[in-house]
Amino acid sequence: MSSLDQIPLEKVRNIGIMAHIDAGKTTTTERILYYTGQIHKMGEVHDGAAEMDWMTQERERGITITSAATTCPWLGYRINIIDTPGHVDFTAEVERSLRVLDGGVVIFSGVEMVESQSETVWRQADRYRIPRIAFVNKLDRVESSYEETLKMIEGRLGVRPVPLFLPYRDEDRRLIGMVDLIGRELLVWDQASLGAVIERRPIPPVMEEKADLYRELAIERVADVDDRVMELFVEGKEPEPSLFHDALRNGCLSGELIPVLGGAAFQNIGVQPLLDAIVRYLPSPLDVPPVRSVDGEEERTADPSQPFSALAFKVAADRYAGRLVFVRVYSGTLPVGGHVLNASTGKGLRVTKIFRMHANRRTPLERMEAGDIVAVVGSSDILTGDTICDRSAPILLEKIEFPEPVVFVAVEPRTDAEFTSLTEALMKLVEEDPTLHLRTDETTNQMILGGMGELHLEVILRRLREEFGVIAHAGKPQVAYRETLFEPLEVEERFVRQAGGRGQYGHVVLRLEPLPRGSGIRFACTAKEEEVPHTYRNAIENALRATLTNGPVAGYPLADIGATLIGGSFHPVDSSELAFRAATSVALHKAYATGVFGLLEPIMEGEVVTPSEYLGDVMEDLARRRGEIRELQARETVQVLSVSVPLAETFGYATRLRSLTQGRAMYSLRVVRYDVVPDGLTEKIVRNRGY
Repeated sequence: MSSLDQIPLEKVRNIGIMAHIDAGKTTTTERILYYTGQIHKMGEVHDGAAEMDWMTQERERGITITSAATTCPWLGYRINIIDTPGHVDFTAEVERSLRVLDGGVVIFSGVEMVESQSETVWRQADRYRIPRIAFVNKLDRVESSYEETLKMIEGRLGVRPVPLFLPYRDEDRRLIGMVDLIGRELLVWDQASLGAVIERRPIPPVMEEKADLYRELAIERVADVDDRVMELFVEGKEPEPSLFHDALRNGCLSGELIPVLGGAAFQNIGVQPLLDAIVRYLPSPLDVPPVRSVDGEEERTADPSQPFSALAFKVAADRYAGRLVFVRVYSGTLPVGGHVLNASTGKGLRVTKIFRMHANRRTPLERMEAGDIVAVVGSSDILTGDTICDRSAPILLEKIEFPEPVVFVAVEPRTDAEFTSLTEALMKLVEEDPTLHLRTDETTNQMILGGMGELHLEVILRRLREEFGVIAHAGKPQVAYRETLFEPLEVEERFVRQAGGRGQYGHVVLRLEPLPRGSGIRFACTAKEEEVPHTYRNAIENALRATLTNGPVAGYPLADIGATLIGGSFHPVDSSELAFRAATSVALHKAYATGVFGLLEPIMEGEVVTPSEYLGDVMEDLARRRGEIRELQARETVQVLSVSVPLAETFGYATRLRSLTQGRAMYSLRVVRYDVVPDGLTEKIVRNRGY
């Protein structure tokens, strides 16, 4: 058993590292691994050698595609780290990681500051109430601004940042080191030792006034959440560092305060204080509330002696170990060979192997216990979101919610002989990635693959070739439109069949009405029991939902419709679930023929950042794409456009933007809502539908 496995639970930190793409997240993680002794040579993202980006495509593209897990020691603590993707197409990797983490580090670029995907992951973390610290990176860049980033964190994210460091630069704005506001010293990283040695100096006189100002701001913020610090603040006294740190930790755990550090990971500056902050301010498994069952009746605390419970948050194929299931253990202890229950399916299973993961490398363990994040081997039945638990003390935890796909392509094997290989490979990838959907088109009999964006599907198609040896031909990307109802209406259908003996009878009266965007399909019943008995209502709702998956305009699923069963009748002998299902389906097709229906399209929002000299061309191109510019901000030599644009108009946008700006602009867009397709475009969309 390694020393990492003997660390007490109060000294365990389960954290995620999150950021907008290119903020330096993976570079920061590489430095963390180096300074904690987990790797002995730093790998660089731009060289395709980052330890945590182990997939071939990650190394070639210089981006993180899958969330990678690792463990490292620091000052007697064990830090379990999940490095998550920054690209919006892989936001599901962030979602599933946040579900099982206790704390987070959000990295901001000191140049671009708070970007759109930074805000997205911040809101995701808000949903799970995860305490966070912030690290302002890239402060070695002359155009960076720690102070402006602080203001943006406060203004755009609506939180109260507490600055703990300030950058110190020379006259040429070259970053020399970081001023520790609470420790009252300047830290300078020795580059000959790759930043492993830190020299501590007095704060330079030119920085003293600014350091005093920001130290007072930090103490004032902490005083707002701690009475002891407030008393000292009112008296004009400063708290002891230990009191300040304890009070800041409490404010961080409650979500009231965000400790903010800074540095330049690529230049090996600022990473060790970040590690100190992780163990000092972020929670242990003992600091977070107990997990509760879906019904709220059961709960589990982070106690190795309690009944075992864990949540599966990721499934991955390993060429040596086979099918790996990543789990977060919330309570109890389970040894290798232990038997547990999959509470989501009701099936028993045996865990044959347990691994502590380091990117794609594995260290075998003898057991897993409360607070662990590990990978297990043992059953092909465990899926993402399943609960595994003690068979004698079952508990069902809440599943992980994932967004629906917004882009689809038809995929075909290169030859008929490869059809089975392609299908099996796609099924394995769908099992790994809950945002990937696979279905067969009823009209063309083609396999249709759905995902979160062009890059997402492009990565999947390449994984088919590289990991499974299957080459698939893909059609043009298609948008996942939806249909909706614009005006309320009532429909009625009496389904009667008599062919000797017992007949079939079902009679329904339905009222359909439009609902606000994002409402989905809602079913209600106001019919009396003597009109339509309760026995048949599930059959009616199921038939309604099944019929509404295929709309009247172009066969897309319907959305944002309220359907109410307001009346009907039944026959004591001839009525059946089958008859009421048939009546419901026919009634809805009557509504299709007489109602006013239309198309909804996914709308993306985000930012386009372009050098000022290309602003006119970029804005003109966005206008041609039916884009709307909601805000325009000037930052140094670039312009930041907050935009909304229909997803259908963004295919090929990356190539076009590179062409317009000589490769100097970048963008980040995500689907945020569905909206009505403008008049005149519906007919074109219907005519062009096909894969």
